[in-house]
Amino acid sequence: MNEVLLRSLTPSVLGILVRRGADFAAAEDAVQDALVEAVRVWPANPPRDPKGWLVTVAWRRFLDATRADAARRRREDLIDEEPAPGPASAVDDTLQLYFLCAHPSLTPSSAVALTLRAAGGLTTRQIAQAYLVPEATMAQRISRAKRTVSGVRFDRPGDVATVLRVLYLVFNEGYSGDVDLATEAIRLTRRLAAAIDHPEVAGLLALMLLHHARRAARTAPDGSLVPLAEQDRRRWDTESIAEGIGILQAALSRDRLGEFQAQAAIAALHADAPTAEETDWVQIVEWYDELARLTDSPVVRLNRAVAVGEADGPRTGLAALAELDGSLPRHTAVAAYLHERDGDLATAARLFAEAAHKAPNLAERDHLTRQAARLNDRRRT
Repeated sequence: MNEVLLRSLTPSVLGILVRRGADFAAAEDAVQDALVEAVRVWPANPPRDPKGWLVTVAWRRFLDATRADAARRRREDLIDEEPAPGPASAVDDTLQLYFLCAHPSLTPSSAVALTLRAAGGLTTRQIAQAYLVPEATMAQRISRAKRTVSGVRFDRPGDVATVLRVLYLVFNEGYSGDVDLATEAIRLTRRLAAAIDHPEVAGLLALMLLHHARRAARTAPDGSLVPLAEQDRRRWDTESIAEGIGILQAALSRDRLGEFQAQAAIAALHADAPTAEETDWVQIVEWYDELARLTDSPVVRLNRAVAVGEADGPRTGLAALAELDGSLPRHTAVAAYLHERDGDLATAARLFAEAAHKAPNLAERDHLTRQAARLNDRRRT
């Protein structure tokens, strides 16, 4: 199969779909699905008209996705417009769809990606950003997941752990991205907590509530990011904090610790501190140790390095950071912060500027750029 031919045809096929009425993002997803199908089919059965084949397959993918999205929206509209009298039903079509997409025949990562695309409403690009992989890679993963489940019966829904990962990624996309899905993720997690007696479900709900409680204080009036230590804590939602802490305490009392409970415990310690200076960093380090034991995640160890720097001094934090891969997302920003705490303003300014170039979004890039400029101004005075 000629991969050069595929690449050369892609812009033309994309243009045809857009001219037929597909929006650009949906057309991109459909063309990517068609390219993956071509890679699978063409070696054994090459088409006489490659461009026509790609247009036909991509247009069918676009129509399928449009119909699926319209059906989901109709279900949601019916729930909003025609609520049943009396107590609310325990059945939630959207939540059921999350479980069905988390099919046992899929790997957890594929199930999460497929559910985010089919039930969460995220684009392939947004899912790729959440996973820190190229968009083309994620498109192939989603297409493989679709093929895997296309011929099986959905009589064995996926497990809770996969659904929780999906809900957490949807919440994070709504919390920090362009698509506001945080409230919907909390609603679905509440429904899951009401239906399933599981401490990790409670842990995730507590974590969401504690993070969401700080949302109003996370940005300044001009839209710039406000770091946690500088946030106006009077703007935090104390009712959500109290609810989150209560749910977390009940979950922890069952002595079945999981990663979402550990994350919620860290968030609770931040929320419980009257000021940034009164944060119990020693306990936070201990919880990061638990979280690292549960997940063995390099991102957790990166966050732990920050906490160690606060609890034991910036040089200890830098020593912990030195043990991690420098290519980790936000590694450079953490190094800049710890070097500033250690008084090395020149190195910190240089690293803040370097981190700005690697930032995943405009708001974070602007924040890091301002940090570099601030330190350079201090050095000149």
